[in-house]
Amino acid sequence: MNWIEAIILGLVQGLTEFLPISSSAHVRIVGEFLPGAQDPGAAFTAITQLGTEAAVVLYFWKDIVRIITQWSKSLVGKVDRSDPDARMGWLIIIGSLPIAILGLLLEDFIDTTFRSLWITATMLIVFGLFLAWADTYGRQQRELNQLTYKHGITYGLFQALALIPGVSRSGGTITGGLLLGYTREAATRYAFLLAIPAVVASGFYKLAKSLAEPSTNGPYSLAETLVATGIAFVVGYAIVAWLLRYISTHNYRVFVWYRIGLGLAIFVMLGFGIIQPV
Repeated sequence: MNWIEAIILGLVQGLTEFLPISSSAHVRIVGEFLPGAQDPGAAFTAITQLGTEAAVVLYFWKDIVRIITQWSKSLVGKVDRSDPDARMGWLIIIGSLPIAILGLLLEDFIDTTFRSLWITATMLIVFGLFLAWADTYGRQQRELNQLTYKHGITYGLFQALALIPGVSRSGGTITGGLLLGYTREAATRYAFLLAIPAVVASGFYKLAKSLAEPSTNGPYSLAETLVATGIAFVVGYAIVAWLLRYISTHNYRVFVWYRIGLGLAIFVMLGFGIIQPV
Protein backbone atom coordinates (compact mmCIF):
# COMPACT_ATOMS: atom_id res chain seq x y z
CA MET A 1 0.00 0.00 0.00
CA ASN A 2 2.88 2.39 0.73
CA TRP A 3 4.08 2.05 -2.88
CA ILE A 4 0.65 3.00 -4.22
CA GLU A 5 0.49 5.96 -1.83
CA ALA A 6 3.95 7.12 -2.91
CA ILE A 7 2.92 6.95 -6.58
CA ILE A 8 -0.22 9.00 -5.90
CA LEU A 9 1.77 11.60 -3.96
CA GLY A 10 4.35 11.77 -6.77
CA LEU A 11 1.54 12.56 -9.19
CA VAL A 12 0.23 15.24 -6.85
CA GLN A 13 3.68 16.77 -6.48
CA GLY A 14 4.21 16.88 -10.25
CA LEU A 15 0.77 18.34 -10.93
CA THR A 16 0.94 21.10 -8.31
CA GLU A 17 4.59 22.17 -7.93
CA PHE A 18 4.54 24.83 -10.65
CA LEU A 19 0.97 26.00 -10.26
CA PRO A 20 0.45 28.82 -7.73
CA ILE A 21 -1.57 26.56 -5.43
CA SER A 22 1.15 25.12 -3.13
CA SER A 23 2.42 21.62 -3.85
CA SER A 24 3.51 21.12 -0.22
CA ALA A 25 -0.05 21.89 0.90
CA HIS A 26 -1.49 19.38 -1.56
CA VAL A 27 0.95 16.63 -0.63
CA ARG A 28 0.17 17.30 3.03
CA ILE A 29 -3.61 17.25 2.49
CA VAL A 30 -3.75 14.26 0.13
CA GLY A 31 -1.66 12.29 2.61
CA GLU A 32 -4.51 12.62 5.10
CA PHE A 33 -6.96 10.93 2.70
CA LEU A 34 -4.77 7.99 1.74
CA PRO A 35 -5.21 4.68 3.62
CA GLY A 36 -2.30 5.56 5.92
CA ALA A 37 -4.00 8.90 6.79
CA GLN A 38 -0.74 10.61 7.75
CA ASP A 39 1.52 13.53 6.95
CA PRO A 40 4.08 12.40 4.31
CA GLY A 41 6.62 14.60 6.10
CA ALA A 42 8.93 17.47 5.20
CA ALA A 43 11.69 15.11 4.01
CA PHE A 44 9.39 13.35 1.53
CA THR A 45 8.16 16.70 0.22
CA ALA A 46 11.66 18.15 -0.20
CA ILE A 47 13.08 15.06 -1.91
CA THR A 48 10.20 14.66 -4.37
CA GLN A 49 10.66 18.31 -5.33
CA LEU A 50 14.01 17.25 -6.80
CA GLY A 51 11.99 15.50 -9.49
CA THR A 52 10.02 18.58 -10.42
CA GLU A 53 13.12 20.77 -10.37
CA ALA A 54 14.85 18.29 -12.69
CA ALA A 55 11.92 18.95 -15.05
CA VAL A 56 12.59 22.71 -14.85
CA VAL A 57 16.29 22.19 -15.53
CA LEU A 58 15.48 20.06 -18.59
CA TYR A 59 12.90 22.52 -19.89
CA PHE A 60 15.16 25.57 -19.44
CA TRP A 61 18.40 23.70 -20.20
CA LYS A 62 19.63 26.03 -22.94
CA ASP A 63 18.85 29.13 -20.85
CA ILE A 64 20.57 27.65 -17.79
CA VAL A 65 23.73 26.66 -19.72
CA ARG A 66 23.90 30.13 -21.26
CA ILE A 67 23.43 31.85 -17.87
CA ILE A 68 26.05 29.69 -16.14
CA THR A 69 28.52 30.16 -19.02
CA GLN A 70 28.20 33.93 -19.14
CA TRP A 71 28.20 34.25 -15.35
CA SER A 72 31.40 32.16 -15.12
CA LYS A 73 33.06 34.26 -17.80
CA SER A 74 32.11 37.44 -15.95
CA LEU A 75 34.07 36.20 -12.92
CA VAL A 76 37.31 36.20 -14.89
CA GLY A 77 36.62 39.34 -16.91
CA LYS A 78 35.90 37.63 -20.23
CA VAL A 79 32.35 38.97 -20.19
CA ASP A 80 31.15 42.27 -18.78
CA ARG A 81 29.08 41.87 -15.62
CA SER A 82 26.35 43.97 -17.23
CA ASP A 83 25.76 41.17 -19.76
CA PRO A 84 22.07 40.11 -19.36
CA ASP A 85 22.87 36.43 -18.76
CA ALA A 86 25.74 37.20 -16.38
CA ARG A 87 23.43 39.53 -14.44
CA MET A 88 20.77 36.85 -14.32
CA GLY A 89 23.29 34.48 -12.74
CA TRP A 90 23.99 37.00 -9.98
CA LEU A 91 20.28 37.76 -9.57
CA ILE A 92 19.47 34.08 -9.06
CA ILE A 93 22.25 33.77 -6.47
CA ILE A 94 21.16 36.92 -4.60
CA GLY A 95 17.49 36.00 -4.80
CA SER A 96 18.22 32.55 -3.32
CA LEU A 97 19.83 33.91 -0.15
CA PRO A 98 16.63 34.70 1.84
CA ILE A 99 15.14 31.21 1.55
CA ALA A 100 18.51 29.55 2.20
CA ILE A 101 19.13 31.54 5.40
CA LEU A 102 15.56 31.33 6.71
CA GLY A 103 15.29 27.66 5.76
CA LEU A 104 18.24 26.79 7.99
CA LEU A 105 17.15 29.06 10.85
CA LEU A 106 13.54 27.82 10.83
CA GLU A 107 14.14 24.14 10.00
CA ASP A 108 12.52 22.84 13.21
CA PHE A 109 9.40 24.96 12.64
CA ILE A 110 9.23 23.90 8.98
CA ASP A 111 9.31 20.23 9.96
CA THR A 112 6.73 20.59 12.75
CA THR A 113 4.71 23.73 13.57
CA PHE A 114 4.34 25.06 10.02
CA ARG A 115 2.81 21.76 8.88
CA SER A 116 -0.40 22.32 10.83
CA LEU A 117 -3.36 22.22 8.47
CA TRP A 118 -4.84 25.26 10.24
CA ILE A 119 -1.83 27.24 9.02
CA THR A 120 -1.95 25.63 5.58
CA ALA A 121 -5.63 26.53 5.07
CA THR A 122 -5.05 30.10 6.23
CA MET A 123 -2.09 30.59 3.89
CA LEU A 124 -4.01 29.16 0.93
CA ILE A 125 -6.71 31.79 1.36
CA VAL A 126 -4.57 34.77 2.40
CA PHE A 127 -1.98 34.37 -0.37
CA GLY A 128 -4.70 33.56 -2.86
CA LEU A 129 -6.12 37.02 -2.15
CA PHE A 130 -2.64 38.55 -2.45
CA LEU A 131 -2.21 36.85 -5.84
CA ALA A 132 -5.60 38.20 -6.97
CA TRP A 133 -4.63 41.73 -5.92
CA ALA A 134 -1.24 41.55 -7.64
CA ASP A 135 -2.70 40.05 -10.82
CA THR A 136 -5.41 42.71 -10.99
CA TYR A 137 -3.48 45.84 -10.01
CA GLY A 138 0.14 45.03 -10.97
CA ARG A 139 1.32 47.21 -13.84
CA GLN A 140 2.74 44.23 -15.78
CA GLN A 141 5.10 46.36 -17.85
CA ARG A 142 8.57 45.12 -16.90
CA GLU A 143 10.40 42.26 -18.62
CA LEU A 144 13.19 40.09 -17.17
CA ASN A 145 15.92 42.19 -18.79
CA GLN A 146 14.77 45.06 -16.52
CA LEU A 147 15.23 43.04 -13.33
CA THR A 148 17.32 44.93 -10.76
CA TYR A 149 19.30 43.57 -7.80
CA LYS A 150 16.86 45.23 -5.41
CA HIS A 151 13.98 43.47 -7.13
CA GLY A 152 15.95 40.21 -7.10
CA ILE A 153 16.16 40.37 -3.30
CA THR A 154 12.45 41.23 -3.08
CA TYR A 155 11.60 38.24 -5.26
CA GLY A 156 13.73 36.12 -2.94
CA LEU A 157 11.87 37.32 0.16
CA PHE A 158 8.55 36.38 -1.44
CA GLN A 159 9.95 32.97 -2.33
CA ALA A 160 11.05 32.47 1.28
CA LEU A 161 7.43 32.77 2.41
CA ALA A 162 6.87 29.39 0.75
CA LEU A 163 8.67 27.75 3.68
CA ILE A 164 5.14 27.78 5.13
CA PRO A 165 2.94 25.17 3.37
CA GLY A 166 -0.01 26.82 1.69
CA VAL A 167 1.87 29.90 0.45
CA SER A 168 3.25 28.20 -2.70
CA ARG A 169 6.80 28.77 -3.90
CA SER A 170 5.72 29.71 -7.41
CA GLY A 171 2.63 31.55 -6.14
CA GLY A 172 4.57 33.65 -3.64
CA THR A 173 7.33 34.51 -6.11
CA ILE A 174 4.91 35.28 -8.93
CA THR A 175 2.86 37.49 -6.61
CA GLY A 176 6.01 39.41 -5.71
CA GLY A 177 6.91 39.82 -9.37
CA LEU A 178 3.47 41.09 -10.32
CA LEU A 179 3.50 43.58 -7.45
CA LEU A 180 6.86 44.84 -8.72
CA GLY A 181 5.31 45.48 -12.13
CA TYR A 182 6.61 42.51 -14.14
CA THR A 183 4.53 40.76 -16.78
CA ARG A 184 2.92 37.41 -15.96
CA GLU A 185 5.32 35.51 -18.20
CA ALA A 186 8.41 37.31 -16.85
CA ALA A 187 7.35 36.76 -13.24
CA THR A 188 6.64 33.08 -13.90
CA ARG A 189 9.89 32.37 -15.77
CA TYR A 190 11.99 34.02 -13.07
CA ALA A 191 10.03 32.15 -10.37
CA PHE A 192 10.97 28.86 -12.06
CA LEU A 193 14.65 29.80 -12.45
CA LEU A 194 14.92 31.22 -8.93
CA ALA A 195 13.49 28.04 -7.41
CA ILE A 196 16.23 25.77 -8.80
CA PRO A 197 19.06 26.50 -6.30
CA ALA A 198 16.75 26.54 -3.26
CA VAL A 199 14.82 23.38 -4.11
CA VAL A 200 17.87 21.40 -5.22
CA ALA A 201 19.81 22.38 -2.08
CA SER A 202 16.85 21.57 0.19
CA GLY A 203 16.16 18.27 -1.56
CA PHE A 204 19.73 17.00 -1.40
CA TYR A 205 20.05 18.19 2.20
CA LYS A 206 16.99 16.17 3.20
CA LEU A 207 18.18 13.23 1.08
CA ALA A 208 21.56 13.20 2.83
CA LYS A 209 19.83 13.48 6.19
CA SER A 210 17.53 10.58 5.30
CA LEU A 211 20.50 8.40 4.40
CA ALA A 212 22.33 9.31 7.62
CA GLU A 213 19.25 9.17 9.85
CA PRO A 214 16.59 6.81 8.40
CA SER A 215 14.32 7.64 11.34
CA THR A 216 13.73 11.09 9.80
CA ASN A 217 12.27 9.63 6.57
CA GLY A 218 8.67 9.73 7.73
CA PRO A 219 6.15 7.07 6.72
CA TYR A 220 7.77 6.26 3.35
CA SER A 221 11.02 4.44 2.68
CA LEU A 222 13.73 6.08 0.63
CA ALA A 223 12.97 3.73 -2.28
CA GLU A 224 9.28 4.71 -2.22
CA THR A 225 10.22 8.37 -2.03
CA LEU A 226 12.53 8.04 -5.04
CA VAL A 227 9.76 6.40 -7.09
CA ALA A 228 7.51 9.35 -6.24
CA THR A 229 10.33 11.68 -7.28
CA GLY A 230 10.60 10.04 -10.70
CA ILE A 231 6.86 10.34 -11.28
CA ALA A 232 6.94 13.99 -10.19
CA PHE A 233 9.64 14.64 -12.81
CA VAL A 234 7.59 13.25 -15.71
CA VAL A 235 4.35 14.98 -14.73
CA GLY A 236 6.10 18.21 -13.75
CA TYR A 237 7.73 18.61 -17.18
CA ALA A 238 4.33 18.57 -18.87
CA ILE A 239 2.94 21.11 -16.37
CA VAL A 240 5.82 23.58 -16.91
CA ALA A 241 5.20 23.65 -20.66
CA TRP A 242 1.43 23.98 -20.19
CA LEU A 243 1.58 26.78 -17.60
CA LEU A 244 3.90 29.02 -19.64
CA ARG A 245 1.49 28.73 -22.57
CA TYR A 246 -1.55 29.26 -20.36
CA ILE A 247 -0.41 32.46 -18.63
CA SER A 248 0.51 34.08 -21.95
CA THR A 249 -3.21 34.47 -22.65
CA HIS A 250 -4.92 34.01 -19.25
CA ASN A 251 -4.80 35.57 -15.78
CA TYR A 252 -4.39 33.71 -12.47
CA ARG A 253 -8.01 34.08 -11.38
CA VAL A 254 -8.86 30.37 -11.66
CA PHE A 255 -6.01 29.52 -9.27
CA VAL A 256 -7.16 32.18 -6.82
CA TRP A 257 -10.69 30.75 -6.61
CA TYR A 258 -9.28 27.24 -6.30
CA ARG A 259 -7.03 28.28 -3.41
CA ILE A 260 -9.87 29.99 -1.55
CA GLY A 261 -12.22 27.05 -2.09
CA LEU A 262 -9.62 24.52 -0.93
CA GLY A 263 -8.72 26.59 2.13
CA LEU A 264 -12.37 26.87 3.16
CA ALA A 265 -12.89 23.13 2.59
CA ILE A 266 -9.95 22.34 4.87
CA PHE A 267 -11.38 24.59 7.59
CA VAL A 268 -14.71 22.75 7.37
CA MET A 269 -13.04 19.31 7.50
CA LEU A 270 -10.89 20.35 10.44
CA GLY A 271 -13.92 21.78 12.24
CA PHE A 272 -15.88 18.54 11.85
CA GLY A 273 -12.89 16.39 12.76
CA ILE A 274 -12.75 14.70 9.33
CA ILE A 275 -9.00 15.36 9.22
CA GLN A 276 -6.51 16.19 11.94
CA PRO A 277 -4.41 19.36 11.90
CA VAL A 278 -1.12 17.64 12.85
